[in-house]
Amino acid sequence: MFDAAMRKLIDPPLKHMGAGLVRLGVSADGVTLFALFPGALAVWALAAGQYQIALGLILVNRLCDGLDGAVARHSRQTDFGGYLDIVSDFLFYGAIPVGFVLADPTANAVPAAVLLVSFIGTGASFLAFATIAAKRGLATDVRGAKSFYYLGGLAEGTETIAFFVLCCLFPGWFAWFAYGFAMLCAITLCSRVLMARDMFRDRDKGQ
Repeated sequence: MFDAAMRKLIDPPLKHMGAGLVRLGVSADGVTLFALFPGALAVWALAAGQYQIALGLILVNRLCDGLDGAVARHSRQTDFGGYLDIVSDFLFYGAIPVGFVLADPTANAVPAAVLLVSFIGTGASFLAFATIAAKRGLATDVRGAKSFYYLGGLAEGTETIAFFVLCCLFPGWFAWFAYGFAMLCAITLCSRVLMARDMFRDRDKGQ
C-alpha cells in the first residue's frame, strides 16, 4: 500500500549509492546474492533469541534489495537479474518466520504456519498476475522500474518490513502480529483476484 510513496523517498539515495557501487565494479546480481547472507544470519539470530541483531541484519538485507535495482539501472537491467531478485525476496520473506518458530516453537509454530500460507497466497497472486500481464503487454512503473508488472495491494514490501521490525522489537507479540498480518495478506489476495478478474475479463471480451 505504501510502496509507491516510499519510492519517492528512497529512490534518490539509492540512486546515488547504486552509482557509486557501479563505479567500484559491483554488479546488480552480486548485490542480490550478497543480500542472502544477512538474510540467513537473521534467521540464525532469531533462533538464538538475538532479536536486535536480527533486526539489523533484516534491514541490511532490505537495503541490498533496494540497491540491486539501483545498480542495475546504472549499468544494465537483465531478465535474469529480475528473476534472481524476486526469488531471493521470496526466500527471505519465507525464512524470517522460520526464525521465530525456532526461537519458540510452542508459541510461534501455528501462527507462523498461517503466516506462511498467507505469503504463498499473496506471492502466487502477484506472480500469476505478472505472468499474464507480460503476455498481454501490460506495464507499470508506479513502484519504480521493474523487470515485470508489480501489482499492488494492502500488504506490500513496505508493510512486510514494518511487520518484521515490530516482531523483532516485540517478539513476545509475534503470534498476534502474525495473525494480523496474515489477515492483511488475505485481503490483499482477494483484492488482487478481483482486480485480475476485471482487467483480464475486459481484455478477454475484446479479443
